Parts: sequence; C-alpha cells; structure tokens
Amino acid sequence: MAKHLLDKGHKVTVYDLNKSAVNELVKNGAKSVSSVAELGEKCKRVFTMLPTPEIITKTYTGADGLLSRASSSTIFIDSSTIDPGTAQAIHKAASDKKLKFFDAPVAGAVPAARAGTLVFMVGGDEKEIKELLEPYLMCMGTSVYACGPVGSGCVAKICNNMMLAISMLGLTEALLLGKNFGLDPKLVSAIINKGSGRCWSSEIYNPAPGIIPTAPSSNDYNGGFKVNLLYKDLGLASKVAREVCSPTPLGALTHEMYRLLVSSDEYKEKDFSVIFKYLANKK
Repeated sequence: MAKHLLDKGHKVTVYDLNKSAVNELVKNGAKSVSSVAELGEKCKRVFTMLPTPEIITKTYTGADGLLSRASSSTIFIDSSTIDPGTAQAIHKAASDKKLKFFDAPVAGAVPAARAGTLVFMVGGDEKEIKELLEPYLMCMGTSVYACGPVGSGCVAKICNNMMLAISMLGLTEALLLGKNFGLDPKLVSAIINKGSGRCWSSEIYNPAPGIIPTAPSSNDYNGGFKVNLLYKDLGLASKVAREVCSPTPLGALTHEMYRLLVSSDEYKEKDFSVIFKYLANKK
C-alpha cells in the first residue's frame, strides 16, 4: 500500500516494528521515523493497519501514541480489522483533540494490496471521505465505499471476513467430498468456477495445493492471511452479532472450526486456507 502511494508521487514517511519492511520502503524513496508519535507530528495523513483492537488502541491513545503530538491538521485513517466500538472510542479521543479519524478497513487481501486493487470500506462523514480521503485511497485501490458513521466500515469488513471464512470452509468440504470419491480437486474447482458455486476462494485463493500457483496452498500454506487473525475476526463478528441480536449459525460454526486450528501449533501460523489440509487429515 505504501509503495503504491510512492509510485503515485506522494511523499511517504513510515514506521514499523518490522525493520526489513521499513528498509525496503526507504530504498523506494520513503523516509522513516523512530516512533509513532513522530508520525503523528510530521504527517498530514496517517494510515495504520495493525492486528488487534488492543494494539491499535495503544498505538493511538498511549502516552507516546499517534494522538500525543499530532497537529490539528492531521487526519488519521485506520485500515485495521477491529470492532466498531474500538474505532468509535479512538474517534472520540481524536475528536477531543480536534483531530479527524476514519475507520477504513480493506478487502482483497495480499494479492489486491500488491496489485493496487483494494476495496476500502470507510466509516465517517461521506463528504469528508470523498474530499479528504478518496484521492489517497484510490492510489491503493479501485473502490471506496462510504458505509455510514465511524465504526460502519469495521462492521462491513467483519461481514466480509465472516463470509470469506464460511465460503472457504464450504469450498473445502466440497473439494474434499469430490476428492474422497476419486475426483481431482482441480477438476471439481474448474466445474465450480463455471457454475453457481463460483467464489473468490475457488477462483483466486483455492485451498487445494497445486491449483493456483500464487495461492498460499501451493506454498505449504505459508504467507497470506494467518489462521489466528481470521479467528480473531470471526470473534469480532460473533461479538457484534450478539450486540445487535443477529443470528449467525454458520458464522458460529466456522468460528469453532478455526478455534480448533488456532489451538494447534501446526496450523495457527499458516494461511487460513490450511483448513483444507486440516480436514483432509481428519479422514
């Protein structure tokens, strides 16, 4: 995402605990700083993407967090997958300092981030999203959706990720059913992709090894979107569902399946499509 901003001519300053990622961006023309507080102080637009609500809260509201030294003109855009309550709490903390904060999670995963084809789901004032954010977001993606008040983008992302997990589990069951009867998963996938069962997981991110060379399944399920992160997102979906009394029976079942994976040292650090390998080994 940062590289696409650089490629479009923007001046980019970065901070990350992963020094190799920082160094790679610096080689491509970015500048680096030594703290998140310095980012908030020096940048007019600050994008964040972090793994958990707890980490994102500390990053923004901690004693040396992003908000601690930010100038009044700084705009914060968070692309983490977090619950709406956390986004709303950070928005309030920012507003108390006369700062703007938007939740803007993304869909499309690593392939879309690399290709610059991400989909942004944004919570906040629609006019401000279009005027203040869209010129930057469209450097990294192809679609920007204004979802409603702050926190709405988070809910849209949670819905997307719950559906992603459910469809991956359904595809896995279908491919293994065919395989256990003697059908090649590649053949079954080709049929699915020509029929009504077609989905992103079957076309782009197939969980059966060897069908899509660029998918994590063809690299021993390394890289991609880790099991523990999807499990976290399914937990967020369950939390929001309880809060609004929305039935999610398949979401709950899928959450339980990924609980089994995240409890295993063999699977928890793998890409979430490893559910195929897990269930294949259960035969």
